[in-house]
Amino acid sequence: MESVKGLRKFFNQKTVSMLVIAALVLVVFNILSGGVFLRISNIRTILNLMSVTGFLTLGVGCLIVSGKIDLSTGATGTLCGILMAIFLQAGLPWPVSVVICLVVGMLVGAFTATFVNVFNIPPFIATMSVATMMNGLAFVICDGKSVPMRDEFLKMVGSKRILEHIPIIFLVMLVFFIIYGLMLSKTKFGRSIYLVGGNQQAARLTGINPVRISYILFMNSGMLSSLGGMMLAARLNSGTTNGTTPSQFAGIMAAMLGGMSFGGGSGSFAGVFIGLLIINAFNNGLMVIGVLPYWQTFASGLLLLFALVLDYINGRRIKRRVALG
Repeated sequence: MESVKGLRKFFNQKTVSMLVIAALVLVVFNILSGGVFLRISNIRTILNLMSVTGFLTLGVGCLIVSGKIDLSTGATGTLCGILMAIFLQAGLPWPVSVVICLVVGMLVGAFTATFVNVFNIPPFIATMSVATMMNGLAFVICDGKSVPMRDEFLKMVGSKRILEHIPIIFLVMLVFFIIYGLMLSKTKFGRSIYLVGGNQQAARLTGINPVRISYILFMNSGMLSSLGGMMLAARLNSGTTNGTTPSQFAGIMAAMLGGMSFGGGSGSFAGVFIGLLIINAFNNGLMVIGVLPYWQTFASGLLLLFALVLDYINGRRIKRRVALG
């Protein structure tokens, strides 16, 4: 009897449910595509897509756990990808270019956090405004044109594969997921993020400074967005005005599908990683089976609504659990 209860509890876990959904997405699209979807070449494409979106997801995921949101991740990544290409063209070594762009991303995060914490502007509005500014700035500095990136090492990072099929940038993203997953679940700082997201007043009473946490997380989101933008530029061998901007909402959807609630205080990066797989496999599958771009946008909107419904259900479940003690 105990084993049956344990098995039932295991299969009720969010992560297992996500794995089932991911498996269904893979199987359905493979059938619809006549086996093309699960070919090695297409799997590589999905892993590359996950690699870029993953960095944006990590940054925004930490903020969602703390009860906030960042809509500027895509624009920040696009800006920093272009900046890196420009710095390399100017003759700066790649390590210097990368560090400068990471600092730019952190400064964008600090700029956003100031409006949120000092001027009490809601994160949704503040980050949307910053996103508009960063997108505009990206177009201005490159005159709306792609900037070729000339660096053999970064080109290798963007295109090289391990064991012939696994992109290096995917492995880098995977390492970051493991690090951030452990940080969130196993460290004092991670517990502080959960507490701030669950109850700011309680966090203050325990000596946690929510404003300090907010600044750190917004700067972290900016840094990871910058890293994602540079990884994409390395893969494309150029900084482009589209950049990571189209991946922004995919990152948010992955976090929500993975169990991170807009209410804050819940979620883990294990579930988010599976959500990331679902989002990118879904979008890629639509393209493989020949769905028109307009319908792809419509289907992505439906998936976002599905993520919002899951967030609502998850929020109600958490409130019920708290009410029951």
